[in-house]
Amino acid sequence: MRVLVSGGAGFIGSHTVVQLVAAGHDVLIVDHFGNSKPSVVNRLEALTGTHLPVHAFDLGDADKTEQLFSSEQIDAVIHFAGFKAVGESVEKPLEYYENNLGSTFSLVRAMRRHGVDKLVFSSSATVYGHNPSPLVEDMSTSATNPYGWTKVMIEQILRDVAVADPSLRIAILRYFNPVGAHASGTIGEDPQGIPNNLMPFIAQVAVGRREKLMVFGDDYPTADGTPLRDYIHVEDLAAGHLAALRKLTQTDEAVSTWNLGTGHGTSVLEVLHAFERAVGRELPYEVVGRRAGDIAQSFADPHRANAELGWAATRSMDDMCVDQWRWQSANPTGYPDA
Repeated sequence: MRVLVSGGAGFIGSHTVVQLVAAGHDVLIVDHFGNSKPSVVNRLEALTGTHLPVHAFDLGDADKTEQLFSSEQIDAVIHFAGFKAVGESVEKPLEYYENNLGSTFSLVRAMRRHGVDKLVFSSSATVYGHNPSPLVEDMSTSATNPYGWTKVMIEQILRDVAVADPSLRIAILRYFNPVGAHASGTIGEDPQGIPNNLMPFIAQVAVGRREKLMVFGDDYPTADGTPLRDYIHVEDLAAGHLAALRKLTQTDEAVSTWNLGTGHGTSVLEVLHAFERAVGRELPYEVVGRRAGDIAQSFADPHRANAELGWAATRSMDDMCVDQWRWQSANPTGYPDA
């Protein structure tokens, strides 16, 4: 298939592009490089051994999106593009709603106009709100921040559009906590500013960019007192997208929803100690007060994806840390600007 990957230069998008090409798909990328760098594309072309057409614009521009679909043959879309920082979404709610919903409106309109009937949507475990773990796809959805609400809203919008257009086949993938990097060490996560997530923060401590890790609370009802989260290797996550895309060619279901996670939680301190094993030395950390809104545990029930997609996460926390450290140590300041 010819697959359009929106946000294809981002962390998860870039790893998925590599796997799509390896699986024989023809890939084109649309990315406005707000949270990524154009230098990623050179590395993707080196890894895949192929030229990757890149359309550098914001999907919120309906005219440019229409022009893209008019000028390119597209069979399916994987939609990663969107703002994704929870804290920033609280500070800038209008920007998050406008960007994440607007880009989706523009994209889906163009798809329908040009008969593109397969969409894989990048959703999030944030849509489960305060539901208790393990989190199952048929639980009610809600959110605790504007970023999460954009995912809840887009999921509902896609369901409604699928009712209006029975030809569509849509996969909604709810990710848990993507970490790790490509085994080559040439592509990985390059957060802008101070990392919002645990693993890239630890990696920056290890490489000397941050003084120490702040552990937000060690008095949770868990084995070591620190919160549990479901971490998934980005390569396993990318493989889930290929499995979902394949499933869309075989199903009569208009909209399918799958969790992509490992099915178990790992604590903050367990992640830290695994990263220390990868680095070969202890890393400095300090326990401080709990962070508002954090819960004791969040992890997936991945059985539906295991059964229906023939997919499962296979890489361990040690694998995730080794690959993340290989990337970070080879790219201590992230991707080059040019």
